Amino acid sequence: MNRQQVNRHKYLNLSWFRITLILLLLIFSFLSLSTGVQNFSFLGFLTGNSDDSFIALVSRIPRTLSIIITGAGLSMAGLIMQTITNNKFVSPSTAGTMEWCRLGVCISILFAAGRNTMSKVLLAFVISLLGTFLFMTLLQRIKLKNAFIVPLVGMMMGNVVSAITTFFAYKYDIIQNISSWLQGNFSLIIKGNYEILYLGIPCLIITYLYAHKFTIAGMGESFATSLGLKHKQVVMIGLVIVAFMTSLIVVTIGSISFVGLIIPNLISMFRGDNLKGTLLDTSILGAVFVLVCDLIGRTLIYPYEINVSVVISVIGSLVFVAILFKKHR
Repeated sequence: MNRQQVNRHKYLNLSWFRITLILLLLIFSFLSLSTGVQNFSFLGFLTGNSDDSFIALVSRIPRTLSIIITGAGLSMAGLIMQTITNNKFVSPSTAGTMEWCRLGVCISILFAAGRNTMSKVLLAFVISLLGTFLFMTLLQRIKLKNAFIVPLVGMMMGNVVSAITTFFAYKYDIIQNISSWLQGNFSLIIKGNYEILYLGIPCLIITYLYAHKFTIAGMGESFATSLGLKHKQVVMIGLVIVAFMTSLIVVTIGSISFVGLIIPNLISMFRGDNLKGTLLDTSILGAVFVLVCDLIGRTLIYPYEINVSVVISVIGSLVFVAILFKKHR
């Protein structure tokens, strides 16, 4: 088999893999729109039935879109962090980024309770960016950069920040407000309180434009500098994207773990580590994964609902253990 045939074979495999992901996304999006306690008919929605149109436009479509954006955004953030740090076990949940976001939410409740959602996002973004930058600074000072040491440092720092957040929450009697941010939940998503998630779409575009630079930056500062890349500037852009995307999701949906950790690893097992070539696949698979977990949470004890973060934590932990054993072998 010559090189041209090999390239054609790889292209066909990529096409079928991506087509399969897109079909899964469409199927589970349809199931998400169809699932709910209130009776809903697609035929009635398409024919202009007022009740079906109201349910679709106010609740079902906003919820499905928010699930897709959340899954894609967290997966993209995890892929960026793993590429920059050159470590497959780093993600917003293991680097402490989400804990810093919750600290920002706590501060916004204390000092800017009457402000709009965008103000909370900006405050959470600034604090999470500072926290993520602190994490990267600590990594540069650690001599032994084992694959498990790096996320361990992030989780330890995240637990410290989480304890500080809990302390202030108890002191100022806002523990119930803070607890609501600990678990991601799509049940409260309706028209008018999710649109801010659309700001994450430009982050996906910027990530695609900087994909090659992120890959080079992950090879080390000296190597990247020798190739003429402004290493610190590229890393900062990556951290800004991760912090902003995570802040949007934590403020709007809540904290959701494992998505940014396992999805990039699953894609790399099938498609390799080319960020630009796997970014779209990673985003689609992340959206499909969150859709599936949300459907499980909505149907397991129907008509009641389990928070999606609980379902993702259970399934994500099992998948992560399976990945660990596979990498060990």
